[in-house]
Amino acid sequence: MQRAILATTALTAALLTARFGITNADDNQQPADPQSPHTIDAGKFDSLQAAIDALPAAGGVVRIPPGTYEINQPLRITGEDILIQGAGSATHIRNVNTGGASTIELLPTGVTDRANPGQRTNRNRWRIQLADLRITGNEQCGHGIDALWVNEIFLHGVTVSEHGGDGIRLDHCYEDPRINDCLVTYNKGVGVNLLGCHDIVVSASHFEENGDALHCIDGFNLCMTGNNLDDHLARGVVIENTYGSVVSGNMIEECQGTAVVLDRDCYGITLSANVIAHNGGGIELLDAHGCAVSANTFTIIAEKALYIGPGSGRITVTGNNFSNSYIGDGQVKRGTDDMAAAGVTLEGTSDVAISGNVFSGLTADALILPDPPSSRIVLTGNLFTDVAADLESFEDSVVADNLTAQ
Repeated sequence: MQRAILATTALTAALLTARFGITNADDNQQPADPQSPHTIDAGKFDSLQAAIDALPAAGGVVRIPPGTYEINQPLRITGEDILIQGAGSATHIRNVNTGGASTIELLPTGVTDRANPGQRTNRNRWRIQLADLRITGNEQCGHGIDALWVNEIFLHGVTVSEHGGDGIRLDHCYEDPRINDCLVTYNKGVGVNLLGCHDIVVSASHFEENGDALHCIDGFNLCMTGNNLDDHLARGVVIENTYGSVVSGNMIEECQGTAVVLDRDCYGITLSANVIAHNGGGIELLDAHGCAVSANTFTIIAEKALYIGPGSGRITVTGNNFSNSYIGDGQVKRGTDDMAAAGVTLEGTSDVAISGNVFSGLTADALILPDPPSSRIVLTGNLFTDVAADLESFEDSVVADNLTAQ
C-alpha cells in the first residue's frame, strides 16, 4: 500500500511538472528558484500561514494534509497563480477567533483596512484557487473566505460553514469568478456575497440556512445554474444593479423571505426553469426591466408568488405554473394549515406580457391588481383552474383566449 501511495505521489508530481512546470519543495525552506512555481507540503511547516508564505512569487500549490487546524488569525494569501488544496472534508480549518476576524483572506499586500479609502486602490491579482477544504467558524468571527481584487478566482469542493459574517465574499473579483460544487451553510451573513463582479458562474452548489443565500450587487453576467437553496433565514437570491444574467435550474425552497429579488436598475435578466417552493414569497421584481420569467414552478407560495411593482416593466411572464399541492383525484398533499398558494400581483407596472401560464388551486385570486393600476398588459392563452380570476379589471390592455375552469 505504501508503494502505491508513493507511486501515485510521484506520478502526480511528474504530471504537474510536465503540464504546469510545478516542482516540489522537499523541506521547510523557500524554493531554490523564485521564478518557478512549486508544490508545498503544509504538513512540513509549523503553521498553515508559514506554508503559504513559502510560495515563491511565481505561485504554486500548497497541499494541506488531513487534520483539524485551529486558527485565531486569518490565513492571508497575497500572491497569485496559487492553488490551496486539502483532502476534502478531512482537511478542516477551524476559525476560533471571536473578534470578527475572517478565516481566509485573499487580500493584496499592504491592505490592512479595506474600509480605508486610501487603501482601496485596485491591485488586481490573477488565478487563485481553493479546493477540497472544510472551513468553519463561529458566530463571533468574520467571513469564511474574503477575497478582494482577485481575477479568475475559482472555488471548488469547498465547505464554508458557521461564520458570523458571509460565507464567501468576493469583493470586486471582477473577471470570471467561479464557485462550483461547494457547500455553503449556517453563516449568519450572506452565503455567497458577490460585489462588483463580472462574468460570474455559480453552479452545482448547495446553500443551507444562511441569512440570505446569494447576493449579486453592482455586477454583470451572473450565470447561476443547478444549485440547491434550502431553509434560509431571510431571502434566497438578491440581485441589484446587474444586467445580462441568468438564474436557471435552481431549487429554492423554504426561505423565510422572498426566493428571488431583482432591485435597483436590473435589466436583461432571465429567471427560468427554477422550482420555487414554500418560500415567504416567490419572485419580486422591484426595479427590473427587459426581464423574462419563464418555465418556473411556483408551489405553495403563500403570498406574491410573482410580484411586479411600479419600478418594473417590459416583462415577459411565460410558461410558468402557479399551484398548490394538488396530486390528483381531488387530493392535496399538504394539510389544511398549509394550503396557501398565490399567483401574480401587478402593482403600477406596464408593458407586461403574461401568456401560456397555468394557475391552479390557489387560495388567493390568480391575478391581484392593487393601486396604482397597471397598464398595457397582454394576458393571453392562460389556464385558470380551481381559482378565482378577475379578467375584467384591466385597462388599456389585451385580454384574450384565456380559459377558466373549475
